[in-house]
Amino acid sequence: MNIIFFAIVLIAFLSAGWRQINWMPGDGVVSPMEGLSKAMVESASGSVELALGLVGVMTLFLGLMKVAEAGGMLTVLARLIRPLMVRLFPNVPPEHPAMGSMILNMSANALGLGNAATPFGIRAMQELDKLNSRHGTATDSMALFLAINTSNVTLLPTGVIALRAAAGSVDPAGILPTTLFATICSTVAAIFAAKAFGRLPMFKRTRPLEIEKEQEEDGTGSDGDTPSEETPTGYPVWVSGIGVCALIALIPLTIFFGRSISPWIIPGLMLGFLSFGVMRGVRIYEVFVEGAKEGFQVAIRIIPYLVAILVAVGMFRASGAMEAMVNMIGGFTSHLGMPAEALPMALLRPLSGSGAYGIMASIINEPGIGPDSYTGYLVSTLQGSTETTFYVLAVYFGAVQVRRIRHALAAALTADLIGIVAAVVICSFLYG
Repeated sequence: MNIIFFAIVLIAFLSAGWRQINWMPGDGVVSPMEGLSKAMVESASGSVELALGLVGVMTLFLGLMKVAEAGGMLTVLARLIRPLMVRLFPNVPPEHPAMGSMILNMSANALGLGNAATPFGIRAMQELDKLNSRHGTATDSMALFLAINTSNVTLLPTGVIALRAAAGSVDPAGILPTTLFATICSTVAAIFAAKAFGRLPMFKRTRPLEIEKEQEEDGTGSDGDTPSEETPTGYPVWVSGIGVCALIALIPLTIFFGRSISPWIIPGLMLGFLSFGVMRGVRIYEVFVEGAKEGFQVAIRIIPYLVAILVAVGMFRASGAMEAMVNMIGGFTSHLGMPAEALPMALLRPLSGSGAYGIMASIINEPGIGPDSYTGYLVSTLQGSTETTFYVLAVYFGAVQVRRIRHALAAALTADLIGIVAAVVICSFLYG
């Protein structure tokens, strides 16, 4: 991450400096270096505003998470998909709170809940860090979770559908099949990439152990001879099979009724979590408030990480380096199904979610392109099927003070690349 951060800043400075040397002053025209300085200040201010804006939603969902945890919901969910999760995360105990938090994070991302997934993901990272024998260094489970998180299967990209509808699309939900295909491909790629990179000697040497602290203190760690009395057995395979089939059955439901269902999701989650707590005898108000307090603490911890990455990205855009890169490779990518108009979207999406969102909005509202053209479908699919990789890494690793991210970035960027290729393939097949 140190090299990536420095490289982005260096390229931005050199690009702006070159333009400054060749710049001809004009009335009311800001010089390249002045524009770079302005972008740095605005990005720094915007990152703090973004962190503060997340306080409310973090407070809400971390409070609900606490109610769910107190009522045993996370244990139920973890047991339900235990056959899959224990294979993906063999170093995480099946009934550990990290399992339930990861499941809820992936579920929220799949339903297109945006920032609502962030508190679940942060809670998952905090729980995974409790198993970390070397704080400050990412474990294999952390790297895999973040790779999956940045490429999570998306059933309902509600925000993109709404923007397409506002742009006058005849079929705003037409990106559902393309988004689903692209995210399935990117998620599979994320899993294989994280597993493969983790076995490379350069990353294997720095791998921390993942152990349960209580077992370690009792002398009954994972390598001990005395098994824990709390060893989970999970549900029978047929019960887990029914749960997975029910999840798969939601796919056509979201495709055909997504726009009708989406307004009910967040209110339904809150009522569902609180109702579950009431049925399990949880003092929901006190427990909710206790969990909600963590939202403010988390927001403060992630501000420095957000400032660093968003300032670097802002410099990269304002310096003209992004524009130069598009001009350099746009002619080549257009022959591969990636028009020059859509290329900035593909390049910016892993760096800046708001920036990519703005580019998508401008493209689909362009009279010569529109939301229902091939380019319109492609940029909509890219926005709905990929995550802001650097933002996710900055927020989630920042929440647990991890500075050595090992192969997490490489796996996430691999998933991003496969997701972009899959989006081009499916959009070319359906709308090309």
